[in-house]
Amino acid sequence: MRCLVVVFLLASFSSFAQESAQYRACNEKARAQAEMNACASDEAARVEAELNQVYQKLLSRVASQPEATTKIKTAERAWIAYRDAYMDAMYPAKNKQGEYGSIYPMEADLLRAKLTKRQVTALKELLHNTAVTSTQELARTWTRRRGTSI
Repeated sequence: MRCLVVVFLLASFSSFAQESAQYRACNEKARAQAEMNACASDEAARVEAELNQVYQKLLSRVASQPEATTKIKTAERAWIAYRDAYMDAMYPAKNKQGEYGSIYPMEADLLRAKLTKRQVTALKELLHNTAVTSTQELARTWTRRRGTSI
């Protein structure tokens, strides 16, 4: 049990730098574990909302490319399965609250937020790549119409 507490504390400190200003402000005001859990839950929800926003923007960008749309949706479903499996691997006990204590909801939400932030970064890379590809395609189309090459 002591080992689990040490692991949780190390994970908390290592992931703290990745939390948002909103989370840090909320957590500074929190006086009880339930309040800290609520702060972490809000952080996970905030990051999830950002993920959904970037994902929708990406799908909108490739809407005219059915193959790209299908591949992006497949990749996102695979990432969700990975995230859920990773969470289960990190916290394998059936009785999570009993095994990991009152800190479990906070730790799980912070891990979920951390994993989601990584995916937001990955989706932003895809979004950037689709913008570059779209720009290159526009340039090719424009130069073809003008009768010149790139």
